[in-house]
Amino acid sequence: MFDLKTKQVYIWDYFSCQRHALMNDMEKTLDAANIQMDQDILVEVLNSETGGCASPVQENGSADNGALAVAASQSSSLPAGGLYVNKYSSRNGNSELLQNANVEKAYGPSGVSTRGSSCGLTGLLNLGNTCFMNSAIQCLVHTPEFARYFRDDYHQEINRQNPLGMVGELALAFGELLRKLWAPGRTPVAPRSFKAKLARFAPQFSGCSQHDSQELLAFLLDGLHEDLNRVKHKPYIKSRDADGRPDEEVADEYWANHIARNDSIIVDVCQGQYKSTLVCPACNKVSVTFDPFMYLSLPLQSTITRSMTVTVFTCDGSALPAACTVSVSKQGRCRDLIQALSNACSLQLNEKLLLAEIRGHLIYRFLEDPLISLSSIKDDDHLAAYKIPKILKKTKFLQLIHRRGEQGAGNSQGTMGWKPYGTPLVSPISCDETITRGDIQLMVNKMLSPMLRKNSTEYPDGANARQSYSGSLKSVTFHKLPLQLVDENNACIDLTVGEDKVVKLSSSSMSILVFADWSQKLLGSYDTSHLETLPEVCKYGHVNKKARSEPLSLYTCLEAFLREEPLVPEDMWYCPQCKERRQASKKLDLWRLPEVLVIHLKRFSYSRSIKHKLDTFVNFPIHDFDVTSYIANKNTPHQIYELYALTNHYGGMGSGHYTAHIKLLNENRWYNFDDSHISVINEDDVKSAAAYVLFYRRVHSDKSSASNGAYSTGECQNYHN
Repeated sequence: MFDLKTKQVYIWDYFSCQRHALMNDMEKTLDAANIQMDQDILVEVLNSETGGCASPVQENGSADNGALAVAASQSSSLPAGGLYVNKYSSRNGNSELLQNANVEKAYGPSGVSTRGSSCGLTGLLNLGNTCFMNSAIQCLVHTPEFARYFRDDYHQEINRQNPLGMVGELALAFGELLRKLWAPGRTPVAPRSFKAKLARFAPQFSGCSQHDSQELLAFLLDGLHEDLNRVKHKPYIKSRDADGRPDEEVADEYWANHIARNDSIIVDVCQGQYKSTLVCPACNKVSVTFDPFMYLSLPLQSTITRSMTVTVFTCDGSALPAACTVSVSKQGRCRDLIQALSNACSLQLNEKLLLAEIRGHLIYRFLEDPLISLSSIKDDDHLAAYKIPKILKKTKFLQLIHRRGEQGAGNSQGTMGWKPYGTPLVSPISCDETITRGDIQLMVNKMLSPMLRKNSTEYPDGANARQSYSGSLKSVTFHKLPLQLVDENNACIDLTVGEDKVVKLSSSSMSILVFADWSQKLLGSYDTSHLETLPEVCKYGHVNKKARSEPLSLYTCLEAFLREEPLVPEDMWYCPQCKERRQASKKLDLWRLPEVLVIHLKRFSYSRSIKHKLDTFVNFPIHDFDVTSYIANKNTPHQIYELYALTNHYGGMGSGHYTAHIKLLNENRWYNFDDSHISVINEDDVKSAAAYVLFYRRVHSDKSSASNGAYSTGECQNYHN
């Protein structure tokens, strides 16, 4: 354009009327050289009359015998793939310093410059679906402790011998990238070198596919830790179980063992410790360990309550069956339902409830595990709760199954047959005592006594029947009912005869099946309607739809994370006392918290055939996040945290877009980092249903030094990469 020879020209990235970077690699693409829209370019032209070779460029960027020409690219006139420059004239064959009076400054539409003097406002170019990486990097870069560490001389801490690390290369690449992002006056950085290192050590993040920002973050924190581990030779340390020792002693021992093998800036800043308690379901062996954590992955459990109806039965004939409706957490467990039912039906101190699911007028399953999720119970299921004595030793349960005669139900000749109906009744039977046929008759009489009709002439009223039961079988009068016992060979034993004969209980089954065959005559003496109307769990469908959905808070998610749960079958625990693998219950408690608390909201769920994202809005605190009450170590002072960064994910599974919201602490202002574009946002806009990974920093009494970086504004302007 200026009719100049190549040797006469030096091209500079020209920022704030200063030479910033000499662009002398002619093989580089414009993208690789970070040439952006609205970017000032300086063309330095050597005086052609000297006739000699170009003078070497001095350290300050000037050249002898040189004259300058500045051209500003205009965004409105920028052709695809090229730069627009105004052509300037020259007099007497000499080039002059020509400047465009209307040079546009490198400010975006929001008024925020990524090349301005404010440190920390440098974007990252998207190299093709790398927003997942850019958002995570910006959060780490703006973590104050990391900004200070990597801008100072950290090279002496690089561990090149660690077989678990990346020969220090990941730490060097990250440190170099951080320095570029904190250098003043830079255009958005293309993180190609860093991505190349990342792909080398973590091939799963190579290519141009979208990935999970949290998975990358986990890899980075772990990889940086190993590259910067101050421990060159890790000692072998065998952890001891608590064995009844005080938690404080055991926790400190575990932490000292951890630090003996793992000591880095990542441990200093991000690692905490939680207490893990395992209980064996067979022998009740309790194992307590104290394990480190780098971040907390919290489930997004809804707080919608669910109305559930369960019919409560007694085994001692003290009351008629009664339907009981309670409200429980939709994501609760059987123990929550049992607790609500116990309160609603005024359960005695010496009683407990045995929960069962009824299908086809039979007991389909006993819900004995208190950790069974209530989500496994459908609205149209039928549940029964049986009041039984709390202290039971070597007990089996008698199941009384009701049948009534139906014409043609038995065979093709149309004779009378028996078909199950109603709801089974349950009564405990001691395995240590001798049980006769008459004993079983007496048990059934007791269970059915509340349903005995008062005007019955064949049978006395229920009150007299209950009062007459005192002492041994020999001194009580009971009425023989048409009962049949199913023995261990599946043969039916008639219980109307041989009342003194001993019943042999099956050794392989916990249940004893007894059929009560209800004839029309017998139904005239008992009102069995109380057994026939077993309601569905959710009586009215519209009630559930109208259930009020409360906002899901971060505290609720934390409580769900710390709730006791059984281990998944593929992750069973080897019990040292049983010497077998057991599906133990696990309880987590926070014990030691880090300076920076990273919280991952588990929005993504995966299975063999289904991938799902939860767009649930989580109300997380920006200020005064108080987690003191969740710490098991009661000697810990108040733990208050403040949010300073977070990543967001917009869109669905396998696609979507990541951004980061970051607060510059020295400015007390929030910014949205969307790859190379940075804009100011209000604090009210920080919360959204897209929030994915939250970064909290512990609040100290002295807030005067709050800053994301290591330097003040003045120092920042003098800082050079």
